Amino acid sequence: MDAKERELLQLIEKNGRLENSTIARLMGVSEDETKQLIEKLEKEKVILGYSAIINWTKGTDEGAVTAMIDVKVTPKRGVGFDKVAERIYRFPEVKAVYLMSGVYDLSVSIEGKTMAEVGRFVSEKLSTLDSVLSTTTHFILKKYKHDGLVFSENEEDKRIVVSP
Repeated sequence: MDAKERELLQLIEKNGRLENSTIARLMGVSEDETKQLIEKLEKEKVILGYSAIINWTKGTDEGAVTAMIDVKVTPKRGVGFDKVAERIYRFPEVKAVYLMSGVYDLSVSIEGKTMAEVGRFVSEKLSTLDSVLSTTTHFILKKYKHDGLVFSENEEDKRIVVSP
């Protein structure tokens, strides 16, 4: 990856809504070059998608229960943890799966409508997989910061703060 690609990725990672003309100006390149670079990185699957970070606690009663689940597994011969992780990430409730160092092998982030729904997922779907040895579920009670953005309820902190 060259310096221009890295610079472009850093810009859109902070703000995926930047116009190509703005990106071009910030990078000192043409708008056409910017468009071609973005298309190249999308085709190569370096840019996987664009998303918004939503503070669901503001102005809506749409609340989801988010849980982080530590999973200890038996890796499969020849494929290691990859096949187990793939089986887990295919469930629609699963938002993220990470291979971890330490006591547990995988960290799984899921969302459900209620704690009971998350509990059913763990007991009926996740724990029943052949390779899963044990799980530990942690419910997220409050978000303070996510993807570099601070979720604040203070009057003086209503602006979005982006960490360097």
